[in-house]
Amino acid sequence: MNKVCLISLGCAKNLIDSEQMLSLLDEAGFQLTGDPEEADAAIVNTCAFIESAKSEAIENILAMGELKKTGKLRKLIVTGCLAQRYRGELLQEMPEIDALLGTGSVRDIVAVLRDAFAGKRPQLYGDINAALDESGRVVSTGPGWAYIKIAEGCSNNCAYCVIPSIRGRFRSRPMENILSEARALAETGIKELIVVAQDPTMYGMDLYHKRALAELIRELAKIEGVEWIRLHYLYPDGLTDELIDTIANEPKVLKYLDIPIQHINNKILKDMRRRGTGDDIRALLPKLRARIPGLVLRTSLITGLPGEGEAEFEELCDFLREAKIERAGVFPFSPEEGTPAFDMPHVDAAEAQRRAELISELQERIMEEYNASRLGSTVRVLCEGFDPDVGLYVGRSFAESPDVDGVIYFGSPDEAVAGTFYDVVIRGDLDGDLAGERI
Repeated sequence: MNKVCLISLGCAKNLIDSEQMLSLLDEAGFQLTGDPEEADAAIVNTCAFIESAKSEAIENILAMGELKKTGKLRKLIVTGCLAQRYRGELLQEMPEIDALLGTGSVRDIVAVLRDAFAGKRPQLYGDINAALDESGRVVSTGPGWAYIKIAEGCSNNCAYCVIPSIRGRFRSRPMENILSEARALAETGIKELIVVAQDPTMYGMDLYHKRALAELIRELAKIEGVEWIRLHYLYPDGLTDELIDTIANEPKVLKYLDIPIQHINNKILKDMRRRGTGDDIRALLPKLRARIPGLVLRTSLITGLPGEGEAEFEELCDFLREAKIERAGVFPFSPEEGTPAFDMPHVDAAEAQRRAELISELQERIMEEYNASRLGSTVRVLCEGFDPDVGLYVGRSFAESPDVDGVIYFGSPDEAVAGTFYDVVIRGDLDGDLAGERI
């Protein structure tokens, strides 16, 4: 029985692909391990969205290559977005790789791995526009929470983005398949479902010829055991009145929305082929806060986009000071070959990075203000375990999404169980995160 270690990089959608591969390997009789030094084969499931993601993927591949030299690791398989994007180059440039698997061939991991062990050097690239694979998963997150992918690919074709060429056009999963998976997750103790896709607001347009996210959310909320539904990556123009009403009125839907805006300048958004304008965004956010009391917003921003001069950058800063978006991920523009933005004039990498750091500092002050406003409040926290380094339990409230936001540390009068909800009074902060006491 060969031991296999899988290293998953990149986004939540990629992680679900990794979980499906783990399930297929387990069913085929491979032994799974989290330690590459114990493994006979390592699989690196890569991201290739921006330069930093590509660098991380290459670093992991090289590290596994070094492990192969020691004789502890026999085979190295590279899957995911980097394998798809550079399919004609990777095996030539990196001889330590034994096999490549594209994003359209997740189901073929077992066959590829067996071929590699047989001495072959397979490369497999299935149709990136095919219907989504509905195989099982080995859930690697939690305890108590899991991602659920409702669609694959993207048809928006933003000028800076390579996703459509790597992941294919937007394809929705049939609603009955999503609900079946959600029920199965709930039966295993999953209480929080984090709904992900490249653009969830487009869910159903290809299958049902209408936006069906609101309907899907209402059906997910009916599932016994599911207590939290968190929505990620909602495009601004897809927040219809029906969807806003569903979010506002359904108790299980968390009043936390991840809405990637990228920028606020009208011309930049138009040149980047984003749907809608900065004026639309300025009108949308107050509308959301008025109709969804207590709403926490998260967004993603790109500094140094083509067309961003000092005036456009200052416009973005002014908007953020006014809007006070509680959470934000900030990234310097990464010119990606094969995209229209690659050849557009833009500031150099150092200036884009400087602007990203300035935005991060601005957002840090906004977050500190928000955290201060929560002192003395009682929040419902999903416990994720005990942190021995600080001697406290750790968890998240509705306002913290895993991996991208902070956590809440809390003391407890008796043992707290991971995957269980507790009421916590916020008393202060701990290295930028909130801290409190269980009641």
